[in-house]
Amino acid sequence: MAQHFLLTATARTLSLKAIFRMSDDEAHDTFTAIRFADNGGAAFCPRCNCTAVYTYTARRIWKCKACEHQFSVTSGTIFANRKLAIRDYLAATAIFVNAVKGISALQLGRDLDVQYKTAFVLAHKLREAIGKEQSEAQLSGVVEVDGAYFGGHIKQENEKADRKDRRLASEQTGKRQSVVVARERNDKTLPFVVAKEADAVALIRERVAMGSIVHADEAGGWDRLHAYYDVMRINHSVAFSKDGACTNQAESYFSRLRRAELGQHHHISGKYLLAYAVEMAWREDSRRMPNGAQHHAATAAALAHPVSRVWAGYWQR
Repeated sequence: MAQHFLLTATARTLSLKAIFRMSDDEAHDTFTAIRFADNGGAAFCPRCNCTAVYTYTARRIWKCKACEHQFSVTSGTIFANRKLAIRDYLAATAIFVNAVKGISALQLGRDLDVQYKTAFVLAHKLREAIGKEQSEAQLSGVVEVDGAYFGGHIKQENEKADRKDRRLASEQTGKRQSVVVARERNDKTLPFVVAKEADAVALIRERVAMGSIVHADEAGGWDRLHAYYDVMRINHSVAFSKDGACTNQAESYFSRLRRAELGQHHHISGKYLLAYAVEMAWREDSRRMPNGAQHHAATAAALAHPVSRVWAGYWQR
């Protein structure tokens, strides 16, 4: 019990209350320190990297002495052309990282007192930013592989005689997709979205180094992995872990993703399934970090990410 209390106290290094108490200048200084951390928190030109800049007193912008480029703390980032106060973005990121099973756009909008559409776009911008590291990850060593199906729900008829057998291919909606995860033991988590598990073998070959030891269950789609890796298989109808083979860390990832879908979002559109899968991968990888470190990492990722090609403008469908 004492160890649990110490872990909880150590993990709680971020206060949402403290963020809302920040003045505009304090929030701007926090953003500046995070974005320009490579220069000791001092602003430099994002276009030519010149460290000699003018500071304006009337507006919170800078002007480069070399190329005369004017920029703000969010220029060229995923928060470019912002409409909210910087303090609101710090608070939104804090609410986002503190929700261990994810947070719905409806709840985020209520907490920030903004429209649902504003919260929806903001949350997806954060998912895009934190997902960049996952999209470039390469795995090696001991890697667990597993898959699970999401979407394509068929509502049952009221009368039993009218109900369909949802196991039959002819009764499927065609919207069901498989999320496949490759998870390096005690390290990075890398999700894919494919039509069926076997389709992920080629992607796994690209992202998992040769010579790795791959753990998988008895699903037939993983049989082809034996040609490229030393594969250990586990039959879950017999045991969860046996003879050194298990996929428990991959199952832990799917537990978090399922709870996010059922408990927070209730439905995840197939168009955005990969974004939510990547978000849960980031949460799994950073679950041992204090929430203050998570907040700093997510904010730094957003300020290092260029303007989004998808979530640009007021409202994009």
